[in-house]
Amino acid sequence: MSKELTRNFTILKQKADPPPYFLSYEITEADYRAISGTLGAIEDAGGGKTRSLDVSVRVGSPKLDNYHQVRNDRGQFTSGALVSFENVPDPIQQRLWLETDRAYRAAAERLIRIKTNTQVKVAAEDTSDDFSTEKPETAQEPVTRLRFDEDEWRDRIRKISARFGNYPHVLTSHVAVSAQTDTRYFVNTEGSRIEHGRGFARVSISASSKAADGTDLSSFETFEAVEPDGLPDDKTLLAAVDRVATDVTNLLRAPEAEPFVGPAIFSGRAAGVFFHEIFGHRVEGHRQKDESEGQTFTKSVNTKVLPDFLSVLFDPTQRKIGGVDLNGWYDYDDEGVKARPVLAVDKGVLKTFLMSRSPIKGFDHSNGHGRRQPGLEVVSRQSNLIVESTNAVPEARLRQMLIDEVKRQNKPYGLYFRDITGGFTTTARAGLQAFKVIPVIVYRVYPDGRPDELVRGADIVGTPLASFSKILATGDKPEVFNGYCGAESGSVPVSAVSPAILVSEIEIEKKAKSNDRPPLLSEPSSMERGRK
Repeated sequence: MSKELTRNFTILKQKADPPPYFLSYEITEADYRAISGTLGAIEDAGGGKTRSLDVSVRVGSPKLDNYHQVRNDRGQFTSGALVSFENVPDPIQQRLWLETDRAYRAAAERLIRIKTNTQVKVAAEDTSDDFSTEKPETAQEPVTRLRFDEDEWRDRIRKISARFGNYPHVLTSHVAVSAQTDTRYFVNTEGSRIEHGRGFARVSISASSKAADGTDLSSFETFEAVEPDGLPDDKTLLAAVDRVATDVTNLLRAPEAEPFVGPAIFSGRAAGVFFHEIFGHRVEGHRQKDESEGQTFTKSVNTKVLPDFLSVLFDPTQRKIGGVDLNGWYDYDDEGVKARPVLAVDKGVLKTFLMSRSPIKGFDHSNGHGRRQPGLEVVSRQSNLIVESTNAVPEARLRQMLIDEVKRQNKPYGLYFRDITGGFTTTARAGLQAFKVIPVIVYRVYPDGRPDELVRGADIVGTPLASFSKILATGDKPEVFNGYCGAESGSVPVSAVSPAILVSEIEIEKKAKSNDRPPLLSEPSSMERGRK
C-alpha cells in the first residue's frame, strides 16, 4: 500500500491538473462467521473473508478542495472496491492503481463544479477550511484472528432455539450468533502507517407474534463481546429466551397504548438510546457546517444545553464498563487519527463537537471521530456515548419521584420504558426537528399502588430542546446499550451508557399496525413438530 501510494501520488502531482495535495488508502479486512436457528434447527450458516479498499484523493488546497460541502451535493469518491485477501502484491497494487485513477478523475471534476458554485451562490456562513492538518500516526498492532468453533455453536443454537417450542403464542423466533474480526490497514501521504483491528461477537434472540387487531409484537435481547469466548453460557441464553418469549406472550394480552403526555422513567438502556438519537447526532461536527442541517447546537458552545447535573462523554478508548464489552471502541478512526475521550457536555454546558478532519468554526482539528462503513465517505460519528450524573438516586427513590410527579400533574399514570429497540431523528432544517424512539416494553405506573400495567403499540415522539429541559433526575446504575448506528457514512458500531432518567413530560403516539389478521390455521403441536 505504501509503495503504490508513493508512486501514484508522485505521478499525479507531476502530470495531473489540478494536482492532488493529499492521498490515503484504507483497506478493511473482515473475516466473519454466522449461524442462525429456529425451534431446534439450523436455518442458515455462512461466513467469508473480504477486503475492501477506500481511496481518498484531495485536489485543490486544504482551504477549498473537492470535499467542500455544497447544499444537496455530497461528494462521493471512494467505492469500497474489493481487493484480493491473499497477500500477493500484484493484484493489490493493480486495484490500488485503478481506484486511484478513478477517484482522482471524480475529484478533479467535482472541484471544477465547486469553484463555479462558490462564484454564483451566497457565501457560506462557516468559511472554515475543508481539511485539517493532523499529526501522522504509526502503529502496527497484532492482527486479531477469528476463533469460532462452528460445530459447538451449531449445537448450542439448536439447543437454545428449541426452548421457544415451550411458548405456543410465539409465531416466529430466531437465535443467531455472529463473530467477526475487523482489521484495518491505513496509509496516507502525510506519513501515517497504521495496522489495527478488533473483534466483534454477538448473540441475538428475537421473537414475534401478531395481536388480533393486526399489531405486530416483538421482543429481543442481544449479547455482545469482543471474542466469541466472551459471550454468555447456555444457562444465561436460555433465561433470555424465556424472558423474550414471556414478553411477547404478555404483549398479546396487553391493552393498546393511548396517546399520552406525562412523566416517565427511561431505564438505563432506554435512556442511552434516547441520548444517542436526540443529542448524539446533533453534536456531530459536520452537521454544524452544513447549512441544510438544523444546526441545533451550532451556536451553543459554552452555554447550557442539558440540566447542570448531567455530563456527556464520548470515549472510544473505553473497552468495557461494568464488565460489559462496549461496541463503540476503536484505537484509530478511519482517517488515521488516534482515538481519544471527548467531553461534549460538562455539567450541562456544551464544550465541543465530535470532529473528523473537516474543520468547523472554532474547532480546527479532529478529535478522532471520523468514521465510516467501507465504501462510503468519512463524516464525524458517535462512538461510546457515556452519560454521567451528579443527581443520581437509588431505583426505589426514582420510582417514588415518578409517582410524586404523576400526582403533582394530576395524571392518571406515569410511564416506564424498560426496553427500546432503536429510533431515528431528522436533523435537516427542511424537515421536522424531531425524533422518534421505538419502545418494546412499556408499563403504566399508577400512583394508587396498583401493579404496573404492560401496554403495547406506543412510540415516543418529541423535539430535542423541549425534551432535554424535562429531565429531573437519574438513577445510580449505568446500563449499556450496544448496537449499530446508520447515517451518511453507513453503519458503524456504537454504544450508549446511561443511568435511568426521570422526565417530567414525554409524549407517546400509537404505533402503526398492519391490516393482516393472525394466522387462520392453528399452530402445529409439539408432537407434530417432532414427526418426520
